[in-house]
Amino acid sequence: MRYCKEFIPFQNGHVREVGILRLIMINMAKYWETYGIHALEAIYPIAGPGFVSVRNTGDDKRNIVHLKHRNGFDAVICCISDLIFDPTITVGGTQGVLQIRTADSYSGFRTQLVKFVEYLRTGERPFPFAETDELMQLVIAGIEKCF
Repeated sequence: MRYCKEFIPFQNGHVREVGILRLIMINMAKYWETYGIHALEAIYPIAGPGFVSVRNTGDDKRNIVHLKHRNGFDAVICCISDLIFDPTITVGGTQGVLQIRTADSYSGFRTQLVKFVEYLRTGERPFPFAETDELMQLVIAGIEKCF
């Protein structure tokens, strides 16, 4: 979901209209172990690196994952086994709230494949490996319930 065209304008700190970032939320169907990465991929380019804690207060059918960021804001990801997926990110700050919804999963998936093929051809990563490393640590921490 990193490449969903509706999310891209808000990446790399471009959420100034909400003021100082305080909260990012996204819901995801299914399970944290398999679909949490998709939610993380959607919010990480908006949040940036620097998550300092993860707490999963859910169970085997619902995972409510609370992440704290070093910049003082929280992220909440809800992965619920029988939830109808609504690909919407809510970004809230001291001056407003944005709801960013994508209705075109095809373009995001296509862009991801194009970036992967470019990586195979050039050897240049589409984003730093440190991001993948942090994302995987967040998924694992959510499985382990906290860090």
